[in-house]
Amino acid sequence: MSGSTLGTLFCVTNFGESHGPAIGCVIDGCPPGMALSEADIQHDLDRRRPGTSRHVTQRNEPDAVEILSGVYEGKTTGTPIALLIRNQDQRSKDYGEIALQFRPGHADYTYWHKYGLRDPRGGGRSSARLTAPTVAAGAVAKKWLREKFGTQFRACMVQLGELAIPFESWEHVAHNPFFAPVADVARYEAYMDELRKAHDSCGARIRVQASGVPVGLGEPLYDKLDADIARVMMGLNAVKGVEIGAGFASVAQRGTTHGDALTPGGFAGNNAGGILGGISSGQDIEVGIAIKPTSSIISPRESIDIHGRPVQVVTKGRHDPCVGIRAAPIAEALLALVVMDHALRHRAQCGDVAQTVAPIAAHVEREK
Repeated sequence: MSGSTLGTLFCVTNFGESHGPAIGCVIDGCPPGMALSEADIQHDLDRRRPGTSRHVTQRNEPDAVEILSGVYEGKTTGTPIALLIRNQDQRSKDYGEIALQFRPGHADYTYWHKYGLRDPRGGGRSSARLTAPTVAAGAVAKKWLREKFGTQFRACMVQLGELAIPFESWEHVAHNPFFAPVADVARYEAYMDELRKAHDSCGARIRVQASGVPVGLGEPLYDKLDADIARVMMGLNAVKGVEIGAGFASVAQRGTTHGDALTPGGFAGNNAGGILGGISSGQDIEVGIAIKPTSSIISPRESIDIHGRPVQVVTKGRHDPCVGIRAAPIAEALLALVVMDHALRHRAQCGDVAQTVAPIAAHVEREK
């Protein structure tokens, strides 16, 4: 395995480079008979695509998806689904000066030493451009899970740089460029404008949630649902931390409060993030990810070239001053891909097991 394939039964293989002719993925294992068209996928791609506001890279890619196989007369056939997204706005000349230099914070140094060569154009294979096929595959998984179980996925930004973003309502997320759960984003717009003027970048923290997840997904000991979620989230560009439920805050909690009490009406809390013993509890799955500052900035930085000589690196081109701004739909897609794979695995192993007890109600404070 080369690290480009995700999943056991719902397998997604991602291909392409940032400045190649196209990027895409092949989905193997999608159940047959589901209605599927480009329009079902395009909505999420439009949420992720570049050039949508002044706060993200101005690379203007339409990210129009093409379904090449696996769908006949509007329905999935059960055979591999190939999705293609053509690159149309590459500016490879922006990377001519750094072809022989290592950009700090990038994969240039490690790719060079691992493979003996690298594609410097836009980061090549290590570029966040390759998250577009992930979002496309995630849209397919979302549709199947929504129709089968009523599962819904959503994500929002809860911190931009050093600025915490208070949670007001999920309804605000779709109406601002930050995927922020607040009505007024003027403070964050001003922050990003100042950051761009300073030729600098910042990180972000993203909250990801899946609701309507059936009980029982996940396999102990080494294929726990939360373990797979953490692994996949760490595969997203620039992610440096993942937490489930209370996460790192659980360090300061007492056992008398951290353990989510069970009542006839459901769980009294969700510090576990919807997963107990690596298996979904039926509560909302809650995931948090920490994203580092963008490494591609105009400010000169010290580095070396491929011969080990000291150089000053200036990264030109069009880049996100905060890659976290477009991370919400990507994180949703990744969570959907993990849940989808585990849903099929659970069905394969336990599909004939009758439910002996009625599932208890989900956490009553789902909207928080």
